[in-house]
Amino acid sequence: MAEGVIELSGSNYEDATKSGVVLVDFWAPWCGPCKMQTPILEKVAAEVGDKAVIAKVNVDENPELAAKYGIRSIPTLILLKDGENKQQFVGLQQQAGLVSAIGAEQ
Repeated sequence: MAEGVIELSGSNYEDATKSGVVLVDFWAPWCGPCKMQTPILEKVAAEVGDKAVIAKVNVDENPELAAKYGIRSIPTLILLKDGENKQQFVGLQQQAGLVSAIGAEQ
């Protein structure tokens, strides 16, 4: 996985998202916009450093997590703070908007 971006699954999702600020990208390998989102997330991770965790969930491998959050289209990014859904983005998102949203949750 990309540097600064972690891969989450059903086994580690709860622990990874229960505290702090976490931006989770729900994606799939066959999704064109999802592939475009990854390098943007790498830049976000580099910019925010330890202020937030940037993570990805493959919806094909983790359908239960996608269902839990009602993910109907991808990419969908969810910004969590201490496990609580604070903001949701559907479609390709730009670096500045994501960094701004993360900053607002600090």
